[in-house]
Amino acid sequence: MRILGIDPGSVRTGFGVIEERRAQACYVVCGVIASKGTVPERLAAIFAGIDEVIETYQPVAMAVERVFLARNPDSALKLGQARGVALVAAARHGIAVFEYTALQIKKACVGVGHADKAQVQHMMRVLLGLSVVPSRDAADALACAICHLHHQAGLAPTGWHS
Repeated sequence: MRILGIDPGSVRTGFGVIEERRAQACYVVCGVIASKGTVPERLAAIFAGIDEVIETYQPVAMAVERVFLARNPDSALKLGQARGVALVAAARHGIAVFEYTALQIKKACVGVGHADKAQVQHMMRVLLGLSVVPSRDAADALACAICHLHHQAGLAPTGWHS
């Protein structure tokens, strides 16, 4: 089973694909879809990038971070738009989408719900046996995918809902 994790952003959208083998997360690929230009141009680039990842790696599920309430409404709107195009890409391919909060993702991967970016990066390197530390956005996307794998396997802490 392949899972695509997405860390949405209006300028940098992280993606990570893992595969479950013998009840263990195995690294497939990760990276960042960088976008620039007008808002419609950035959204089109995000959609095209995610669409290409889906076509290339054929995940069966997508895990995406649930939108949080930001202090800046403009930032929250831009994040929501980036999430929206990711959801459309998944729907276009008939992929099931699962949402998790940042707290759930960090708790599943680091063991601490308020872990910082460096801790998430380190744990992705350790858990997936990577020779290099993934970028912050790619690490967050991989963590989202691992959170879904744990949730589906019943390894998620009690009280979680997707």
